[in-house]
Amino acid sequence: MIELKQSTGAQYTRILGLGAARGDLVVPNNDLVGPINSSDEWIRQRTGIITRTRASGGVSAVDLATEASKEAIAAAGIAPEQVDLVLVATVSNTRQTPSLSAVLADRVGANPAAAYDINAACAGYTYAIAQADALIRAGMGHYALVVGAEKLSDLVDPTDRSISFLLGDGAGAAVIGPSETPGISKTVWGSDGSKADAVGMNGTLTDFRDGVIPWPTLRQEGQTVFRWAVWEMAKVAKEALVEAGVTADQLAAFIPHQANMRIIDEFAKQLGLPESVAIARDIATTGNTSAASIPLATHRLLQEHPELSGGLALQIGFGAGLVYGAQVVVLP
Repeated sequence: MIELKQSTGAQYTRILGLGAARGDLVVPNNDLVGPINSSDEWIRQRTGIITRTRASGGVSAVDLATEASKEAIAAAGIAPEQVDLVLVATVSNTRQTPSLSAVLADRVGANPAAAYDINAACAGYTYAIAQADALIRAGMGHYALVVGAEKLSDLVDPTDRSISFLLGDGAGAAVIGPSETPGISKTVWGSDGSKADAVGMNGTLTDFRDGVIPWPTLRQEGQTVFRWAVWEMAKVAKEALVEAGVTADQLAAFIPHQANMRIIDEFAKQLGLPESVAIARDIATTGNTSAASIPLATHRLLQEHPELSGGLALQIGFGAGLVYGAQVVVLP
C-alpha cells in the first residue's frame, strides 16, 4: 500500500501585524435621522454611536482592504510575496465572483497565494483567524493575510429604522505567522440557522432581477438579536476563556464585535471583567462594520494603548446566520 505524504507546519501561530482603513466620510447621526424619523439622542442612547465612517462612491471594499493589508504586511515585517494564504471575511462584495480575496492578493503582491472569501457576517474575522491558525499549523501555508472588509453603505436602506443608522465602512487586516509559543487559542464557534431571519438581506438578487424588490438591503429584528447576543454570546465568551486556559483577570483587553455599546457593556458585566482590562469601544466613531469591526477595534486600541502589546485579548464575533466565533489571542 502506498502511503500519501502528509504536510506539517509550525507548532504555534500568532498575529504578527495589524492594519486598518476606514471610510473617508465621517457621518454624524443628524445626517441620518430624517428618513427614520429619529434623533441624535435616540441613536446615542440605543447604540452609543456618535458618528460612523462611510466610504465615498468611488471607494470599494477591496480598496479599503488593500490599504489595511499593506499596513499589516509592513507591520509584520515580511515581504508581500511571503504571504501564501489570503482570507477575506466580507458580506458586502457586490460582485459575487471573482472573490475579493483573489483581487486583493494580486493588489498587495501576494500572487500566487491561495485566496478565498468567508461569509460569516460579523463573526467572519474570528472564523478567518481560526482557519489561518489551523492551515499554517497543518503546513498549508507559512503566512496568512486575514482581512475583514466591508462597504455596508452599499447595502443600506436609509428608511430602515432597524439597522440603517448602525452601519459603517472599513477594513481591518492581520498577518498570521509561525510562533515559538501559542498566540491563538482554540476557537469556540458555531451557528444557529433556526434564527436565520433575525438579521440579513431582505431579498435575493433574483428577487431584484425579477422586480420583486428594489436593491436588496440589510435589516434585522433588533430585540431578537440583542437578547441572543447578550445572553448566549456571554456563554460563548466564557467558554473561549476556558478553552484558552485563562481567566478574565488575566486578560489585557476585551474586543467584542462592535454591534452596540449596550451589548458591549453588558458583556463586560457578565464576564466580570476587572477595571484593568481595556475594552474596545470603536463603535462610537466607526459604527458597526460587520467583519471589519474586531480588527479595526484592535488596531485602534493598540494605537491608544501601546502598552497592551504582548497581552492577551478575548475577541468574539457574532451576527447573521446566526453565527459566532471567539478566541483568545496574543496582541501583536
